[in-house]
Amino acid sequence: MVRGLYTGASGMTAQMARLDSIANNLANVDLNGYKRDTTITKAFPELLMRRMNDDGVYVFPIGSVDTTPIVGRLGTGVEVNEVYTVFEQGAMKQTENDFDIALEGQGFLSVLTAQGERLTRNGAFLVDVEGYLVTKNGEQVLGENGPIKLKKNNFVIDEDGTVWQNAAFAADDRRLVSMQENQWEAIERVDRLKIVDVKRKRYLDKEGSSFWRATDESGEAVVLDGAARPKVRQGFLEGSNVNAVTEMVEMIEVNRAYDANQRTIQTEDSLIGKLWNEVVRV
Repeated sequence: MVRGLYTGASGMTAQMARLDSIANNLANVDLNGYKRDTTITKAFPELLMRRMNDDGVYVFPIGSVDTTPIVGRLGTGVEVNEVYTVFEQGAMKQTENDFDIALEGQGFLSVLTAQGERLTRNGAFLVDVEGYLVTKNGEQVLGENGPIKLKKNNFVIDEDGTVWQNAAFAADDRRLVSMQENQWEAIERVDRLKIVDVKRKRYLDKEGSSFWRATDESGEAVVLDGAARPKVRQGFLEGSNVNAVTEMVEMIEVNRAYDANQRTIQTEDSLIGKLWNEVVRV
């Protein structure tokens, strides 16, 4: 009976972890580049139940047969094995904002934070007062040669991630440029976006909702090139890969499983109470 209490409690704990992942996914359903989490559980070893007072030996005139008197298997509970991030491609959303960047394919954009270099799929960028391409929180977006300095209406990014600008307006940082006057008469290469990937994404360390950190288990972040390099889409953003309907259905499933484990504990508790009050007392 006591085993049933632990089995039900472990099931409730596992469902709580699943519910936390679902709630986090739903909270970030509108966050650009967000990748949904899923909780993976692992069952404890099962026990083989046998009938008591039955050796399973049947004797015949010409011999005997030994059949194991097995009733069935008894589960002993579950535990959370890991919270796994699903790196599926999110839907593309056209914004017509030149500072928005989306990756079509596998890979990450590199940004420089106070804690060091981090990886992201959230390409909602802007230009700070010094002219550097940054995230909404001020982290600098990295090119292969360092932070990228730009000027509004004076840059384009091709599918390879190469940043181009009109040198005629690049010298004076205080000079504003309009789309009508920019004739692109002196095109020059600024840099190329630093797009990287790792060998084992499941071992990336997730920081917040948009950043990942490479670990020893995931492997070092390597700059992608050639056919392995994803297409860069300027003026687009990658949405999250969370399906709200699927998450709501899974939430209902989790709530039902949680209730079932809760009823198991309540039943075990009532049986233990009946044992002590009626059987042991006699």
